[in-house]
Amino acid sequence: MERKKIVTQHYFRLVVASIIVGLGSALLAFTLKHLTEYFQHHIFNSIVGKYAPLFIILPTIGITSIYFLRKYLFRNRKNKGITEIYKTLDQRKDHLPFFKIPSHFINGFLTVIFGGSTGVEVSTVVATATIGNYVYEKEFSARMYKRELICAGVVAGVAILFTSPLAGFLFALEVIARKMRKSLVISCTASALVSWAFIALFDSETILTHPVKEWTYAAIPFFIVLSILGGILSVYFTLLVTRMKKLFGNISNNFIRVNLGAIAVGTLIFFFPSLYGDSYHGLHEILNKPLESASTIPVLFLLAVALLKPLASALTLGAGGDGGVFAPSIVAGAFLGLMVAFVGNNYFGMNLTPVNFALIGAAATLSASLYAPFTSVVLICNLLPDGYILFVPILICCFISYAVSKLILPYNVYTHNFYLDSKTSA
Repeated sequence: MERKKIVTQHYFRLVVASIIVGLGSALLAFTLKHLTEYFQHHIFNSIVGKYAPLFIILPTIGITSIYFLRKYLFRNRKNKGITEIYKTLDQRKDHLPFFKIPSHFINGFLTVIFGGSTGVEVSTVVATATIGNYVYEKEFSARMYKRELICAGVVAGVAILFTSPLAGFLFALEVIARKMRKSLVISCTASALVSWAFIALFDSETILTHPVKEWTYAAIPFFIVLSILGGILSVYFTLLVTRMKKLFGNISNNFIRVNLGAIAVGTLIFFFPSLYGDSYHGLHEILNKPLESASTIPVLFLLAVALLKPLASALTLGAGGDGGVFAPSIVAGAFLGLMVAFVGNNYFGMNLTPVNFALIGAAATLSASLYAPFTSVVLICNLLPDGYILFVPILICCFISYAVSKLILPYNVYTHNFYLDSKTSA
């Protein structure tokens, strides 16, 4: 009886601590998301079409700023992305230092607003995990709940970014915790409920607003082809990032390392403005066009963006930007899906819905990149208000792409060189 009472008290304290972590993480994610979105759009719209050559040097401004912040403000302490969370979880005495909250917040913000071709998702995940770790260290709950509070922070961070508490819940369990137990479910549920309330009150707008149409069985062969291509695209992305990290890591001169990568990214953006920042704006723009009558030129453009977005992201990370897998995979996969729809419509006489294929391409690529099909299904379905119309094909395609990537690239490559782990300078 006494033991049951103690366990109940521990769970009560865990719920309270998880609510605190969830609220703090939601506020951080909300602030970073909207600040980045505002300044990214303002800078991009001020330059595009008027002062386009400035795109070449903008990423240098962001990544150089990060370098000097690391050197003088954060005392040469580096960020290593999600590997830090795994290390903290696997070693009881290891913790995420508090400086990682402002460091990842500022670095993610500076990287994206100046055109670095990533997103703020990984910056948010590590910063919110640090909030959970901090609350754990302050002993607001029993000392055995370190993993639970870190995951509670991650749940809220991902939930706010994608307006989906369920996506945050699944990501925390599937990618971060990598296990299931009662205490984890309790902490993640408490944080998800806080996130749900926060979203309902302050931020219920989805990333995309374009209408989804009912899918037809005639599209299934193209769904399967897209799934396979999405798995291959994710492997291409992984290999690019690991090679770039190695290449730039061998450059001892910081000036050359930062500027070589940043100017290369800027040059790509000059020719393909859709690569700027997280690239959601480019996806919005292309979805707003009358895609059904597209010629072979836009098809080639879509293929180019699908292949160049991973390259631009790899260069951004290699040069010292802060970022990771989410936005690049979603955007590259969406453009790949649009390309498949265009090919089907223009060369095979089909009547495929481009936005449907954009969603499925994004889901397939993200699933293979994260090695997390369940998270990817829910997250992508929540990109649009009626995204769950495509739940069945998205679910099937996520597992096909996951299997393809696993077949091509052994899992140990992901665990040791997982490109969620941003190569950053601060």
